[in-house]
Amino acid sequence: MTAPPTPPHPVTVRTFVQRLSPTPRAARLARHLALNQLHTWGIPYGSDASDSVAAIVAELAANAVAHGRVPGRDFELRLALVTGSVRVEVTDTRAERRPPAPDAVRMPGPLEADGRGLALVDALADRWEVLDREPPAKTVRAEVDLPIHRVLRGTLQVGHGVCSPCTDTDPVPPKPNAAAAGS
Repeated sequence: MTAPPTPPHPVTVRTFVQRLSPTPRAARLARHLALNQLHTWGIPYGSDASDSVAAIVAELAANAVAHGRVPGRDFELRLALVTGSVRVEVTDTRAERRPPAPDAVRMPGPLEADGRGLALVDALADRWEVLDREPPAKTVRAEVDLPIHRVLRGTLQVGHGVCSPCTDTDPVPPKPNAAAAGS
């Protein structure tokens, strides 16, 4: 059996966009909105993908509030369900306050109070980058591969069951039911 052909570029299946005021309350709201949207797309609460995306959104939104805030300017949360992954983008209006590149993120020392957010994003995301936007703005983009995509790429070990290939428009398959697996 051969894997289905992969499109040359990711195909965006669904998107969600929300502008939020740069406040700590809005950063928390961004996380809740992301969890709700993922559930709507068929990615269940408590799944590895949902938990990873929620933590990434929380960190990037908190960074937008703490480091990208300009009075009167919102930050933007964008989620996209693309071929085999969830893309998270957080855009703020402080282009001059760029985070380090992914290969330059370091884990802070045990006595340092800050600096763990991007290390967490680096650990949870399969890919991430910082992009310049116009007018002076920046976007931090992170992607989390969905389990079916990892299976097709051979990077996830599947212990039980058989995974059938999906198409770009198929919903994300639910986690196997433990009760059904035993029968």
